[in-house]
Order: sequence, then structure tokens, then C-alpha cells
Amino acid sequence: MQYREFGKTGEKVSALGFGCMRLPTLGNLTRSIDEPQAVRMIRNGIDNGINYIDTAFFYHEGRSEGLVGKALENGYRNKVLLATKSPFTGFKLGVEFDRILDTQLKRLKTDHIDMYLLHAANLKAWKNSALKFDLLSKMERAREQGKIRYIGFSFHDNLDAFMTILNGYDHWDFCQIQYNYVDVDHQAGTKGLEAAAAKGLGVIVMEPLLGGKLASPTDNVRAALPAGVSPVQAALDFVWDRPEVSLLLSGMGSAQQVEDNIRYASESRPGKLTAEQKACYIKAKTVFEHSARVNCTHCEYCMPCPAGVEIPEIFAQYNKSVTDADAAKKQYKKIKGTVQKCVSCGQCENKCPQQLPIRELLHEADAFFKEKKA
Repeated sequence: MQYREFGKTGEKVSALGFGCMRLPTLGNLTRSIDEPQAVRMIRNGIDNGINYIDTAFFYHEGRSEGLVGKALENGYRNKVLLATKSPFTGFKLGVEFDRILDTQLKRLKTDHIDMYLLHAANLKAWKNSALKFDLLSKMERAREQGKIRYIGFSFHDNLDAFMTILNGYDHWDFCQIQYNYVDVDHQAGTKGLEAAAAKGLGVIVMEPLLGGKLASPTDNVRAALPAGVSPVQAALDFVWDRPEVSLLLSGMGSAQQVEDNIRYASESRPGKLTAEQKACYIKAKTVFEHSARVNCTHCEYCMPCPAGVEIPEIFAQYNKSVTDADAAKKQYKKIKGTVQKCVSCGQCENKCPQQLPIRELLHEADAFFKEKKA
């Protein structure tokens, strides 16, 4: 395992972090975590040098933190830096902060959380929750009480919003941004990455595979990538090449993914890519942007839909239609939570980290499949 400096904290973090949002589940009809397999995977990752474990209050419909707590029993807690997040965007009064933090400590079976983040920060939530309820003071007090060690935020909005939040508090220890070879000019992007590192923050990258879309890209995207490595390793290498990146998070859902990513991490280093390889990523980004229909990462923050619309699955088939329209339509016809159930409440759009116009895109997808002949 390769290790990197975590900003100015003095911590050394593994280049690969274990993200616990996409753990293996039981069957196709349940969202319950396959606990024995997930525990084995997390512990195998730790045994092979991963020392950063990331979860959140709502991951796996509130089950992820409890699973992580079980995985870190029997001495594993002392081997890692543990990260979880405050669901502050939903706070109504601000008093929720302490109650939820205490709940998280119980779920995680620990007396402290190393890295505590404001979850999915955007400009609206920053103003209407973080500042309005003085949550930064609450985080500082939690640190004084020994409940958390480092203060950070994860981010989903545009660059201007990122800079407002980055510069809106003088004591950030770290931040977490979406970054990959497609998103260099999206959300915080390269400029945000560089700005955070320049201020001495540890920088964590999430969505290095864009919700898996860069793991199995279309043939034309694959052909544009650097030769000699898999699309997964190519995407991860792009992120690891940046010296500003402290670590990247991978939401690993199988034992094989853990094994593969550990190997890729062992071969990683800043400045690894040649000028020729960097040119390949620019080409791959252009090709990808001309073939993707919806920039959905299948994070499922929009779920559950109160009307029962299966939003991520509809978008998955809509994106699949780029390469196999007939197969996508067959799968689309099997979806029970159809667009027709949508009541246009807009709750999904308020929760979407990518800020997608979900209602409009749902009807666009439905129109496409209705026009597509079987």
C-alpha cells in the first residue's frame, strides 16, 4: 500500500480508502447488506494496508454505520482512520447535530470519529444550515469533547459554491470532492482541488469511477484511454497522478474489487502519467461527454421516491441504451416504478448531488423508450 500526507494534519493515509456506500447486498429484492461478506471485505482491505474507512448516516438506508462498527471489532478499529458524516442538510433547528453524532458513535461502536464531515455541502445548505445553526461551533465543541478529531466537508455544487465554503471557515482540516477524468471542470473540479490543497487541506476524492460508469465505459471511450491497463485502473491512476490528492475512495461491492483496487493502489504514485497518457484522458473525456445521456452516478440519494418511481434504474437503462438500445428497452419494460407514477413533487431534485433536472430527464427517458421500436 502507498501512503500520502493528509494535508497539515500530520496523518498518513492509504492512497486507497474504503467507501461503504456500495457494499454487497442480499439478492435483488432487498437492500440489506450481506454482512458476513462485507465484514470480510473491509477487514481484508485493512489487512492489506487500507487505513481509511468512510461511511455516512444514511448509507444503505442507515445500515452502513452499524456494519462498519461490526467490521472494526476485534482490534480493527485501532488500525484505521474512521470517517462519517453529519446529515446537516436536513436539520430543522440545529439541535439534531449532537443527537445524531451520539447515535453515530453508538452505531460505530467507538468513542470517537477521526474524520467528521458536513455531508454533501452545497451553497444553500451552507447558508441555511451550517451558518444559520452555527454548526461549525458545534463541531469544534465535539472535538473538544473528544468525540471527533478532524473537521471537514464533502461537496456537491459548482466551483463558486466550493470556494465560498472553502474560504468560509478558517479551520477546515480536509474536504471531499467528486473528481475523475470526466469531471475536471465539473463541481469543484481541478481548480477546487488545487485551491483546497494550497490551503493545506487533506483532499479526498469520491466518485473516481463516476458511479461505475468509468469502470465499464463504451468501446469508443475505452479505446481512447491509455493502453495496457484496465478502464478501472486508468481512471484511478488519473486521480492518483495528482499530488494534491490525499486519497481516493472506492465504493467496493465485491471481494474481487477489493483485491484489484489494492493492487492498483500499490502501483500508484503522483506524477505517474506521461504527457501522452494525459492526452488520452482528454480525448476519453470528449468521447464520453458525447455518448452519455444522464450524469447519474447511481448514488441513490434521491431514493426512496415517495411515489415509488425507480429513478436510478430508469436512468441506468437510459444510459445503457447508448450501446444496446434493445436490451435497455427490455429491462426498462420490467421496471415497476415507472415515470407515470411521478407526482412531480421535486423531492428527488432537492437531494440530487449532481443537481440533475430529474423530472425532466425521467420524461425524456420515457419518451425515448416509447419511440424506440422493439
